Amino acid sequence: MAASPVRDTRAFLMQLFDIAVKAAHPHACVPPHLPEVPEGGRIIVVGAGKAAAAMAQATERHYEAKGQIDRVSGFVVTRHGYGLPTNAIEVVEAGHPVPDANSVAGAKRAMELAKSAGPNDLVLCLLSGGASALWSAPVDGIDFEAKQMLTKQLLASGARISEINCVRKHLSRIKGGRLAAAAYPARFITLAISDVPKDDPDAIGSGPTVADKTTLAQARAVIEHYRITPSPQVMAALNDPANETPKPNDEALSRSEYILVAAPKASLEAAAALARDQGFRVDILGDSLEGEARDVARFHAEMAMDAKRRGERLALMSGGELTVTVRGNGKGGPNQEYALGLAAALNGAEGIAGLAADTDGTDGGVGSADDPAGALVLPDILTRAKAKDLDPVTFLQNNDSTGFFRTTDDLILCGPTQTNVNDFRVILVEP
Repeated sequence: MAASPVRDTRAFLMQLFDIAVKAAHPHACVPPHLPEVPEGGRIIVVGAGKAAAAMAQATERHYEAKGQIDRVSGFVVTRHGYGLPTNAIEVVEAGHPVPDANSVAGAKRAMELAKSAGPNDLVLCLLSGGASALWSAPVDGIDFEAKQMLTKQLLASGARISEINCVRKHLSRIKGGRLAAAAYPARFITLAISDVPKDDPDAIGSGPTVADKTTLAQARAVIEHYRITPSPQVMAALNDPANETPKPNDEALSRSEYILVAAPKASLEAAAALARDQGFRVDILGDSLEGEARDVARFHAEMAMDAKRRGERLALMSGGELTVTVRGNGKGGPNQEYALGLAAALNGAEGIAGLAADTDGTDGGVGSADDPAGALVLPDILTRAKAKDLDPVTFLQNNDSTGFFRTTDDLILCGPTQTNVNDFRVILVEP
């Protein structure tokens, strides 16, 4: 007997998103990997990222239950509006995606704490996506304003996150392995939640605790490829050999251990299990997709239409981090632009619905904790849009996906989720 169609498509799409988020929540994924307190020493906590506050909370609760919290101290930096109450591990909020003064102060303090570790101590780094902006420590010769401006230029250029991080690492005193190197010879452990394609430790938070595989020459190539015109001081720093990062086999990284505690693949699999329970065949297209959001959406729409023509009940799922080349003056983010591109490409096809959202709870926007996480695409969206005199193509040309979905009441507004395993996208086909 054929499976029954989902009665409330909107609710089911949100349920899939919620399950993907919960699979990567720090309270579930951090405690199993926390180390023993070293004999005769202490645990010094540093950390940064959108999940840092929840990771700190989970760490505190673990050592409180063991009666060892008096030997644990430190601080983490998270995005403004993402803070949570803690006791032994302080939580500081800073700017994201564009760094602010707290980002600079937080990076400086983290480096000082790492350097303070004694031979019997253990430095525990709680790392998640967003750390690149939340820890900002410009190399000598670059002022904060110049680095802020470069970050804005990179974000608007359409550069992939890996390319942006390549440049960031070579302009930073903390990224590209420099934080772990500062703690040497103390033992150093990183617990990381991945938000990057292929879960590359070198890319998560711009790799502050692992050897850097990129070079100054590659950083300069990114600037040239995207035709960015940075300040003279930035170009001078990218041409200074002193700003090359620690590379593999560096002795200063020999006591550093890296543990991945959550990744996009596990979140996709959790959502896929629910979809299969509802009778969908699931096709996971990958957890590390990259590319222009609207182009990827168009390709996925074609796949969904093909499945519909075959009469197949299918759930297409994907993760990764898409990009947007900004040409208009609207508001939005990669997930909302993907959703708008999907709506335009599907052109009101019956029986096909989708969702695209960032698992951290915010997608683009103005940097506020209440920015949209993404958007829903339901089969009747173009009918509702037409009733409000909205043309999706016009909004897409202006990069104004937030404006479109706010008017159709299809934005996902969930606030900070306290984790970050990148984007979650699903298209449901019910012929």
